[in-house]
Amino acid sequence: MRIVSDPKDCNIEPCVATIGFFDGVHQGHRFLIEQIKEVAKRKGLPSALITFPVHPRKVLDPSHRIELLSTFEEKVHLLSQTGVDYCFLLNFNAEISSLTASEFMTGVLKKQFKVDSLVIGYDHRFGHKRSEGFEDYCLCGQEIGMEVIQAEPFMQEGLKISSSAIRKALSGADLDLANQFLGYNYYLEGEVVTGQQLGRTIGFPTANLNPDPDKIIPADGVYAVQVTVEEKNFAGMMNIGHRPTIDDGLNRTLEVNILDFNEDIYGKEIKVSFVKRIRPEVKFNGLDALKAQIQDDQRKVEEIFRNKPFVS
Repeated sequence: MRIVSDPKDCNIEPCVATIGFFDGVHQGHRFLIEQIKEVAKRKGLPSALITFPVHPRKVLDPSHRIELLSTFEEKVHLLSQTGVDYCFLLNFNAEISSLTASEFMTGVLKKQFKVDSLVIGYDHRFGHKRSEGFEDYCLCGQEIGMEVIQAEPFMQEGLKISSSAIRKALSGADLDLANQFLGYNYYLEGEVVTGQQLGRTIGFPTANLNPDPDKIIPADGVYAVQVTVEEKNFAGMMNIGHRPTIDDGLNRTLEVNILDFNEDIYGKEIKVSFVKRIRPEVKFNGLDALKAQIQDDQRKVEEIFRNKPFVS
């Protein structure tokens, strides 16, 4: 996949494209991308995705906090696995937000990115105030020589897949549904930072993760996770929450105990992929009760990974 941040810097050829933010690059996105690739193959043209480095809502309102499924770098990596030919990066700004759909299709899609055929998600809208729809896009396309194709929707078990539905599942403790919709295990990446080291005192040392502040954090609880350290994979158990047994107040932490691992990784970047939610966070009657529960959690995590291969 060729990444193009400025169409003036390369000789862009006519292409089949779609446009979107593609947060998480979930199953619905991948289904849409496969349709783009099929149209491109039929027409003998390259396939392309037009996306934004920064969420449009964040550009228009910098104070708005977007809980993302993927950082920009993660999104580009996931898109690169789809087999699409081009990824065009469009810097969304106030000027672009004020364009009508017709102006956007003519001045940006046709003139800048040489879009020959535009594949539109079945519920996708663009243009000022998103007031125009598929029929308007078709009429404009006819005027400027651009075919507009409406993509088929992707459903699983009667449920609509969307980034917002996945965020809702993660925040609502439904990790299984979130991973099903994503098509892979949701993950966080970040630096290991120094914590209170309470885990060491009860025999379960933990690494405190400091993930990207814009990424959504799953609901509080204990999870079976795959931990990747310097390209090596390990089983682990992660606690997300406020550690009520030691009365940690409003301080929310992400602590992972890596099984069969005893190395100093402070300051290193690790990746934590969420495999299964074990239980909610609970307040126990003292550290002995907490330790007993963690031992039980470890047995469950070991059982989950006993016949489950690591995912690259």
